[in-house]
Amino acid sequence: CRFSQMLHPIFEEASNVIKEEYPDKNQVVFARVDCDQHSDIAQRYRISKYPTLKLFRNGMMMKREYRGQRSVTAIADYIRQQKSNPIREVQDLEEISSLDRSRRNIVGYFEQKDSDNYRTFERVANILHDDCVFLSAFGAISKAERFSGDNIIYKPPGENAPDMVYLGSLTNFDLVYAWTQDKCVPLVREITFENGEELTEEGLPFLILFHMKDDLESLEKFQQEVARQLIGEKGTINFLHADCDKFRHPLLHIQKTPADCPVIAIDSFRHMYVFPDFSDLSIPGKLKQFVLDLHSGKLHREFHHGPDPTDVAPGQPIQDLASSPPESSFQKLAPSEHRYTLLREKDEL
Repeated sequence: CRFSQMLHPIFEEASNVIKEEYPDKNQVVFARVDCDQHSDIAQRYRISKYPTLKLFRNGMMMKREYRGQRSVTAIADYIRQQKSNPIREVQDLEEISSLDRSRRNIVGYFEQKDSDNYRTFERVANILHDDCVFLSAFGAISKAERFSGDNIIYKPPGENAPDMVYLGSLTNFDLVYAWTQDKCVPLVREITFENGEELTEEGLPFLILFHMKDDLESLEKFQQEVARQLIGEKGTINFLHADCDKFRHPLLHIQKTPADCPVIAIDSFRHMYVFPDFSDLSIPGKLKQFVLDLHSGKLHREFHHGPDPTDVAPGQPIQDLASSPPESSFQKLAPSEHRYTLLREKDEL
């Protein structure tokens, strides 16, 4: 790969620069993988374009890969930025009352910084700092909030949104991470031109609500039904919402325009499938069945061959469709060598 060969000396020089600043091998490790020789590693981390630069923390691959300039300075600066402390230490509890409540805030109250509890909190913050704002208070400053010992509080967006308290073990990284991730990463996320590729690389199909930017009512209904019907499918499909005006091109793939919004569709990275009618959203089990039909292959099968025999009323002929379902709108962002990209669409706006 010519581009991999071009990056090789730059990557190596960047590693030498960082090694001088962080000589302890436990601080930063640069590594490279020959994916021809180790295809199992490439497959495990869904690597399909080269060269790819991935960041790992505590053995976990981060969602956001490095997409900055391929230069020694840029890569070294990126590592320095990643080494910066993701937790802001507050000096007065008044700072907590003036937090930006449009953000998701996680606040840890600890007796001392040199403790196992805080080290767990620090590890979690290092992984999720792009999704939440992390703050900490220690000693006398935090004493009023430590009436039952060290604790972690989640302050969700919204001035009147109630706080949530972590009730598990503070030294159990897996428990703290799972709780914090659940609070920091919304069940329904917005897809944009900036994060489209990142979301695609998670490898899960998309269930997308296309809505007008100011149509918050439809978004709230979608969020409620996803939480009610599909919470058990969280690891099998990504729940997203998109601005109809910005994503006109994907709508065209399913013969829709912004005037038709709100529209719900699944993008499997092969084809797009449209939920029959947004007004059916509140029918118990309707949205869940739509997702289950994707997993079972029913959506794909019916697009090619018409309704399954079990879904056809007696005497009704089975339609044989010659055309395929609409192609995926985001497949180019997934590992692929064709289809248009969101970036191109962004340039056209």
